[in-house]
Amino acid sequence: MSAVIDAFNAFARRVPTWVLYISYMFPVPWLLYEGQTGGLGAEPIKALEQELGLIALQLLVIGLAITPARRYLRINLLKFRRALGLLAFTYVCLHLLVWLVLDVGILSQIWADILKRPYITIGMAGFVCLIPLAATSNNFSIRKLGPKWRQLHKLTYIAVILGGVHFIWLVKGLQIEPLLYMAAILGLLILRLPKKRQARPIANAILANKAK
Repeated sequence: MSAVIDAFNAFARRVPTWVLYISYMFPVPWLLYEGQTGGLGAEPIKALEQELGLIALQLLVIGLAITPARRYLRINLLKFRRALGLLAFTYVCLHLLVWLVLDVGILSQIWADILKRPYITIGMAGFVCLIPLAATSNNFSIRKLGPKWRQLHKLTYIAVILGGVHFIWLVKGLQIEPLLYMAAILGLLILRLPKKRQARPIANAILANKAK
């Protein structure tokens, strides 16, 4: 198993990040084509909006899984984390653009929906959290902000939770898919918690026994 993981990590190191960008942007023209040809059903705008939002949430969840995968499985995909975050932000923007332009289209109605519909309010809050993350996902910002950069990027946790809640409230009735996404989000956040340092208590106990 260790050899398989090492081979996978070696392969991942050779894959350039632009491959990820290109691969994940393929669904956009395909979804637009499907919407034009009737492949998205009777309500193509709603379907397009939801598909783009779902891809954004999936990207956020995958990004959240990178640290636990490295910690517990020794799978190292850290080089792709920035790309996943920027792709997630891109899909959130597309999801929002479809809602603004094709679904609502009336400025006064947009603000009314944001204020009156909780799932839209939650979704917009998640989008706002992602803006500073996307704006600082570059080497210059990392150097300029220093340790504050890591603190700022903890907004990812809030954004992905808000995205999960947005999905749960968006669907009609109690459905299993959004609940599974939220369970995955919460599980990954728990796995990201720092491990308890047990070495010092054990060492202290050994020293105490020797002193007796």
